[in-house]
Amino acid sequence: MKKTAFVRWIQPVLILSLACAFVFTATAQNYYPADIGNMWVLESSDGIEQTTYSLEGPEIINGQEYILLKITTKEIHTGESETDQYFLSVDSDAIKLHRIVLEDAIAVLTADFPTPVTFFPLQLVQGDKWQIVADAEAKLEIGLTLSGKSTTNFEVVGTEDIVTPFGTFQNCAKVRLDLELTAGGFLSLDSTTYQWFAPDVGPIQYENSDGLIFSLIDLNLPTMPDAPQSEESDTTEEEVMPEPPPEAETITQEEPDMTAEEVTSEPAPEEETATEEVMPEPLPYDITGDGVVNILDLTFVASRFGDTDSDADVTGDGIVNILDLVRIAQNLSN
Repeated sequence: MKKTAFVRWIQPVLILSLACAFVFTATAQNYYPADIGNMWVLESSDGIEQTTYSLEGPEIINGQEYILLKITTKEIHTGESETDQYFLSVDSDAIKLHRIVLEDAIAVLTADFPTPVTFFPLQLVQGDKWQIVADAEAKLEIGLTLSGKSTTNFEVVGTEDIVTPFGTFQNCAKVRLDLELTAGGFLSLDSTTYQWFAPDVGPIQYENSDGLIFSLIDLNLPTMPDAPQSEESDTTEEEVMPEPPPEAETITQEEPDMTAEEVTSEPAPEEETATEEVMPEPLPYDITGDGVVNILDLTFVASRFGDTDSDADVTGDGIVNILDLVRIAQNLSN
């Protein structure tokens, strides 16, 4: 799951398709609870990743107060994670987006909105449409700066009942997100994703551009009444296993100790281990040949940007360009 901030931006950009899961309304049916401390956890249907959304703050920047939305994606088996930050505010009819920060060891990507844009309207009605246009800049540690532009079109396309591991939710608003991205004049990307929001609960399901479903497995909404629970969560504190009866303890105490002869047994024969050392296969993107794909390989390719050096042209298209940098970044070793 090792990615640069730039790579996370382009697939899809700024994770707007996930970040929009947290909007805030004070109307009769609140699809987007706004209380700081709220948390939602969604897990992929293949059991590989979990995404946690949390509302923190308030954050004070230049005298302005913002709600901080953190989106943390973690690989369940490795524990490796990355967190993105979104700075939001609420006005009378919409949630406003002010800033996005994506940061890791390789690069820092930011998108600022001097004039705040509508992140989500306060009401969700079938047929509603809105748009977010983002200009972003990624500064790599090697000194290279990349820029791009994305346009995300939103539309409320229906209402559905959704079953998740956490429970069943009725009358969920289904939102379609269409993303168009251009980056550095070298790359273009289109994708479509879907999200579902339950009244008075918030985001409960997400479908990415590959059709993989992320479903709600846990949440923390202190002010939400009567959250639906899965069958596994029906256990109460009163259901405690009884202690063994005194008779069982007495029998155990009177049981004689085993003698040394009874305990001793012949040791199992040691298994023969292979002593022949197997040489690892070379990594396909280890340009420098040091046995690991790291910042040195990324620097090597960046220093030959625009050339026809076959050693740096990992995509084999005849020129060293942004696609070669992205390919190296996607294969960085842990």
